[in-house]
Amino acid sequence: MDAALDELVSTRRSLHAVAELVLAGPQLTESDSIELRVTPGGFGTVAAPALLVRDGRLVTADREVVVDGRTAADVAADCGVSATSLAHVYDGGPKVAPDEVLTVDEGAAATLAGAFALGDAALRAFAPDQRPVLWPEHFDVSVTIDEVNYGVSPGDSYLDEPYAYVGPFQARTGPFWNAPFGSTRPLSELSDVDSVVAFFAEGSRS
Repeated sequence: MDAALDELVSTRRSLHAVAELVLAGPQLTESDSIELRVTPGGFGTVAAPALLVRDGRLVTADREVVVDGRTAADVAADCGVSATSLAHVYDGGPKVAPDEVLTVDEGAAATLAGAFALGDAALRAFAPDQRPVLWPEHFDVSVTIDEVNYGVSPGDSYLDEPYAYVGPFQARTGPFWNAPFGSTRPLSELSDVDSVVAFFAEGSRS
């Protein structure tokens, strides 16, 4: 793995941990929801507590908290919440302990934020009656239409780089379906909103 990809993977894992432990976990406790949303420069909660990740840092109403080199527990405490695992809610997630030191590279964080922004915009154009949700379990932004998931992932154990995907509830066959869970296309091959929308549309017809 080259240095840039290594930074992307470590940053993604750390921000995934923040999404679960610092945003979604406390939001579940306070507002009974784990849904997150894409925001400028990153992502944020949809209900109380009002927290955002922007440019790889945690932002509250009155402060900006550095994540790099610190633990989720420390970051959460600085934001007035308690780091809360969602292991009792789902089996996935980042598998990062609250006391593990996190690593966030500024350039990698911008790449991930760009992937989320592109995905959110494409989903809104493809399905304007749907509200894209950034889920803390798989750390992807998606909508579900007629038992098919459409979304963008910043990368995961299946594919290290950001990618768009179409995931039907029931497996399908044919040249479009190139992944165990459906179809994927790296964002490096989908440079703008229109191309991502076209990929989703092809999936809806295949």
